[in-house]
Amino acid sequence: MAALFARSAIRAAIQTPRLAFPKATSPSSPIIFRSLVQQPTPRRFLASTSIPSEQPRLRLGSEAPNFQAKTTHGDIDFHEWLGGSWAILFSHPADFTPVCTTELGAFARLAPEFERRGVKMIGLSANDLSSHERWIADINEVSSTNLQFPIIADADRRVAFLYDMVDAQDLKNIDEKGIAFTIRSVFIIDPQKKIRLTMMYPASTGRNTAEVLRVIDSLQAVDKKGIATPVDWHLEDDVIVPATVSTEDAKKKFGSVREVKPYLRYTRI
Repeated sequence: MAALFARSAIRAAIQTPRLAFPKATSPSSPIIFRSLVQQPTPRRFLASTSIPSEQPRLRLGSEAPNFQAKTTHGDIDFHEWLGGSWAILFSHPADFTPVCTTELGAFARLAPEFERRGVKMIGLSANDLSSHERWIADINEVSSTNLQFPIIADADRRVAFLYDMVDAQDLKNIDEKGIAFTIRSVFIIDPQKKIRLTMMYPASTGRNTAEVLRVIDSLQAVDKKGIATPVDWHLEDDVIVPATVSTEDAKKKFGSVREVKPYLRYTRI
């Protein structure tokens, strides 16, 4: 019996590879082999291992994509409109919506603060110009303001898709044509037309305008003074000496340096 069992085990071991990998001489083997090995790589896999061609990858430090668009201030070429200025581009899901109305009113009231920092403002909403003009009247009435910055008409979502201002999860966030509305995106762009900061909010959550101003202050201070800013930093707060600067050099540059840890040093600018 032991010998019989051993012979059976050997026979099974020899036959198993034949079942998994048929010989090419078998009439059905080429078909099976091609179906297992020679199928094209699925498109899903290719997409995950190559750079998409549909829209640019907007990373911090990359150039803000250019576009031409109609706005409430006329037709613009975005890069020409930017010139050599700091700018904020922020999107809205639709005209005559409650959260967007409060946001645009708040940004309009803060326009002098952005202007004082040399920052241009431009909004975007997924409707046409005639709708924008009527909506601005509502915004001015509700917020007791006078909205002066341009709003892009992006009814076809061309700019929204260029800047990836679309929520992949909220499939109900579409208009009557079945086109996805934009989400609440913020892009801060520097004078070299580089994207320096992005924020993305769902359509249900209004933005914090004070935070937008705060990060602009931080970015401009970093560029001018060569420092870093700590959590919740505001103008006139202590700043951080970058790790690339020695304490000795920091004292020569800034004067007083307060060392909490060798890697955490504060100073004032």
